[in-house]
Amino acid sequence: MPTRTLIMGAAGRDFHNFNVYFRDNQDYEVVAFTATQIPDIEGRTYPPQLAGKLYPKGIPIFAETDLLKLIKKYKVEQVIFAYSDVPHEMVMHKASMVLAAGADFRLMGEHSTQVKSTKPVISICAVRTGSGKSQTTRRVSLILRDMGYKVAAIRHPMPYGDLVKQEVQRYATYKDLDRYDTTIEEREEYEPHIDNGVIVYAGVDYTKILRAAEKEVDIILWDGGNNDFSFYVSDLKIVVADPHRPGHESTYHPGEMNARNADVIVINKVDTADPQAVIRVRENLRMLNPGATVIEAASPLFVDDPAAIFGKRVLVIEDGPTLTHGEMAYGAGFVAAKRFGAKEIVDPRPFAVRSIAATFQKYPKTGPILPAMGYGAAQMKDLEATIRKADVDLVIIGTPIDLTRVITISKPHQRVRYELQEIGKPTLEDILMAKFGKKSKKK
Repeated sequence: MPTRTLIMGAAGRDFHNFNVYFRDNQDYEVVAFTATQIPDIEGRTYPPQLAGKLYPKGIPIFAETDLLKLIKKYKVEQVIFAYSDVPHEMVMHKASMVLAAGADFRLMGEHSTQVKSTKPVISICAVRTGSGKSQTTRRVSLILRDMGYKVAAIRHPMPYGDLVKQEVQRYATYKDLDRYDTTIEEREEYEPHIDNGVIVYAGVDYTKILRAAEKEVDIILWDGGNNDFSFYVSDLKIVVADPHRPGHESTYHPGEMNARNADVIVINKVDTADPQAVIRVRENLRMLNPGATVIEAASPLFVDDPAAIFGKRVLVIEDGPTLTHGEMAYGAGFVAAKRFGAKEIVDPRPFAVRSIAATFQKYPKTGPILPAMGYGAAQMKDLEATIRKADVDLVIIGTPIDLTRVITISKPHQRVRYELQEIGKPTLEDILMAKFGKKSKKK
């Protein structure tokens, strides 16, 4: 009889693990998914069009809070833990719950879940959400472009809508963003690549996505999400660490795996972190992975009009996932407000409505910063209403996108921009040149 299996996830690695390992595997019967971290995923079905011939009715998705009831109801024999950016202690708490309920608890690694490409793959992952993967990926993509290569960034999944329609997505223009009804979280990752002329692929079926990308580029960039590890076998593994959260490189799953597995580690944000924290992170990484090449990097900030911030009462908006399950209390917008002399950073919580208020309740460590939550149209409206209600002079937007493309901000506002800037030697360009060399011109 097939092993009755439940997969715990967050609409990302859980679907990928199913697609590449369980979908056509008659040794297992996946009876359910559970979902957490992402709003409104539970209550849906992983559709039969994606689930394969063994699952003609699809697979139900439930809230993770029902885990123990589901193990009993479905007589589950094995639970797969398949989401990222959680403390090691939490992973073992989940394991203890599952084991006490009588089922096996399993983590799946690279050999079981990675897909091999016909093209070279460079993966950019991290030890925590918000470490700076995206800006590192952008930096790598521009270096490779200057070396003569055509690249595509394949982004970690964010399938929050119609899963069938989202099976394989290709983004090359802003029209593509509108065509796929992308959320704020998706736009934060895709827009900067599009601005740089880099094609982005994403979706649900990452084998099909890879095969599509291989047809038009020389090198694949895996643009990781959270602190998950790559879905693809990688020829060069770059991992980003954050000295604003020293110690996290060895206490979060699967970030520690990434640190141990890296060829190159980028310690980012050294320009804004405590120097002692930078030293601590470097020492921790040396213990985890003494053979990795370590690069220090800054994330210099740019605003349109620094003088307009001075003396103002400001509302700071930051990247949502970084503040929520990333557990950062601030980001680039907060740093810019402080650096350019804001009179006061106004706490948004008294003005928060509906889903935004619920986000603050779920993630109380967020602090006096507004997370740019936008997993769907209703949440975007709640974000817009919260900004409208806030009693402030100026809104500082620390997300990587122009929020005014998706919501109306009636108050004066400024964007904060930031890119990766390596300090000292070696640089990413040195490493990429040594690994791949310039693309040879065809005669």
